[in-house]
Amino acid sequence: MSNLLSIGKTGLMAAQTGIATTGHNITNATVPGYSRQGIVQSTTPPIAQGVGYIGTGTEVAQIKRYYDNFLNTQLLNAQANQGSVDAYLGQISQIDNMLSDSTIGLSPALQDFFKGVQTANSTPSLQAARESMLSSSQTLTGRFHEVSGRLTELQSGVNSSIASTVNSINAYSTQIADLNTKIAAATADPLNPPNDLLDQRDQLIRELNQQVKVTVLPGENNMLNVSIGSGQPLVVGVSSMELASTTSPTDPNRTVVAYQTPGRQSVLPDDTFSGGALGGLIAFRNETLDRVQNQVGQIAAGLADAFNDQHRLGQDLNGELGGDFFKPIKAYVGYDTRNSPLSTAKVEATITDASKLTAADYNVTFDGSNYNFERADGVAVTPSSVAPGTPTEIDGVTYNFTGDGQQGDRFQVRPTYQAAADITVAITDYKKIALAAPISTSVPSSNKGNGTISAGVVDATYVDTPLTTPVTIAFHQTDPADKNTRTIDGFPPGTTVTIKQPNGTENTYVDGDTIPYTEGATISFNGASFVLAGAPKDGDTFTIGPNTSGVGDSRNGVLLAGLQTKNILNNGSGTFQGGYAATVNYVGNKTREMQVGSASATTAVNQARASQQSVSGVNLDEEAADLLRYQQAYQAAGKVMQIAGQLFDTLLQIGN
Repeated sequence: MSNLLSIGKTGLMAAQTGIATTGHNITNATVPGYSRQGIVQSTTPPIAQGVGYIGTGTEVAQIKRYYDNFLNTQLLNAQANQGSVDAYLGQISQIDNMLSDSTIGLSPALQDFFKGVQTANSTPSLQAARESMLSSSQTLTGRFHEVSGRLTELQSGVNSSIASTVNSINAYSTQIADLNTKIAAATADPLNPPNDLLDQRDQLIRELNQQVKVTVLPGENNMLNVSIGSGQPLVVGVSSMELASTTSPTDPNRTVVAYQTPGRQSVLPDDTFSGGALGGLIAFRNETLDRVQNQVGQIAAGLADAFNDQHRLGQDLNGELGGDFFKPIKAYVGYDTRNSPLSTAKVEATITDASKLTAADYNVTFDGSNYNFERADGVAVTPSSVAPGTPTEIDGVTYNFTGDGQQGDRFQVRPTYQAAADITVAITDYKKIALAAPISTSVPSSNKGNGTISAGVVDATYVDTPLTTPVTIAFHQTDPADKNTRTIDGFPPGTTVTIKQPNGTENTYVDGDTIPYTEGATISFNGASFVLAGAPKDGDTFTIGPNTSGVGDSRNGVLLAGLQTKNILNNGSGTFQGGYAATVNYVGNKTREMQVGSASATTAVNQARASQQSVSGVNLDEEAADLLRYQQAYQAAGKVMQIAGQLFDTLLQIGN
């Protein structure tokens, strides 16, 4: 009888455990991260009898947690990618909306600016036309400042988001380490771990993984070790490490992530964070925000430099050579805060050639003798090494290193990073606008032939040796029948004359040389150039000299207006408006890419979650069926005990 009672009792207890476990599943079905549990039964050891072994009942061997590590890893990867793409999309959408807004876009302002130049060219002597040109210039620089300010706001927003995300990561790491401690203490038998604590830890890891992509490895006593990037640990057993958001060593306006160790912080490379919201924020900043800031700055710096170069070759209403129309723009130089305190090195970097200017950043290191350059995008730099005290131009920026540098000093140079914020109109007096050309040419009416001279142009070298008095060029031909005897002279003593033939051939002549006359050739000296054409007669002269009455002249203004359609940027392959259009197009395409990526990532997460839930999820219909099954088992086990009791009573009655 006792054996039968024991069998019924074990069945009763097993069914009771099954009912409790099923009820636990039902009540936790909506708890995030909960994994379905179930009982695993086994038979108790039988008793040997003469006729064989008689069973003694059942026992619950394990409360099983339905969990598949492969499916969980798939879900983690999908969620990390989704977190990254969504963070990227949320940021780039703001730039896309800004650039596509015609009220703050640069293209209309650029068009209005050059329209103002053309208006001034039509009536160069009128004050109103020149002041209108100044007004459109101020509007353009204001638009650059507005776009730059909006991008700076986005930069600050990214900084705040990075700091907030790092705080969340640290909080998750601490909680996971605490759960590791509790799980290890509760794991007396590795085969029977505390399932609910495991679920809580896995849910925290999923949430952490949405902030930064993690790698999870098993440890002792059912603990898990969590790391990021190339193996930087966040959780090791019962200990948690901390990340820190700190200021970039080379840019006080940029937040970076550092690994916190006792007594120091080590800045982590940006490529450490390849997924999660943190990875998406950093990728957005590096791939899009920096690029847009640099490219908009390239347009601003390129416009200022090219316009200044041409403006300096003109003549203003006061009869003086033009100065800078825009204030010269200097490159941003970030001095690494980790440089030696003994270093007194200073870097002056000024944009000097718009055509060679790039939208790239540069890393500079001092090896004790020279400053070595590397482009951040990996493109080779020529020259790649600069000696201190030697002004050198690299990619349109002229560098001059002064002071005493220390070996290992580091700098970050961003030529166009702040150019859009720095561009400023240098001229406030309309009379200082140099629309006229500084030289003029003429043909005396006394000439006998039909020779002509072009209006004349100047180049950058003219500024150093401007004409102060007219120069008379005389034509000679000793034999009227022989074109080979045609020559010209009258150039200022000590000057070098260059003759460029229509076919492109150039010849240089100095004092004492006989200079032949070729119809249509370009003649240059002291930075001034003109073309003689036609058939002059012996003794005919041509005059080139200062433009003494250039009030109504707009020849230099026409050249300034021509900069709108001239290929200047990127080694003479793009216009200013073309460069801006390329930036808008890049942002638009990247935004669409992120939108498609976000939809794809959402689908991937849903599929991975569905696969994971097919194993770990609670199905209420199944649980209801299990509840009925265990209820019937409980009732049946009770019936066994009831019958055992009745049999025992019968035996007692027989004995009486």
